[in-house]
Amino acid sequence: MSHEQQVLELLTKKIQDRVFSVSESLRTGSAKDYAEYQNLCGVVRGLELAQMEANDLLRRLKEQDDGN
Repeated sequence: MSHEQQVLELLTKKIQDRVFSVSESLRTGSAKDYAEYQNLCGVVRGLELAQMEANDLLRRLKEQDDGN
């Protein structure tokens, strides 16, 4: 496994952990008002988009390694 793949796997794990943490906060009702709730939902959406991009890059790197 290349260094780039290791970095991307670590990044995706960190993002996944953060999504879980923020989602858990939402689930337990920690948002003090609707504006904070909306903000936290936006954070989750942004992290999920970042996760998809990182996963796509990781897939491409693995395909390159398999092709070489």
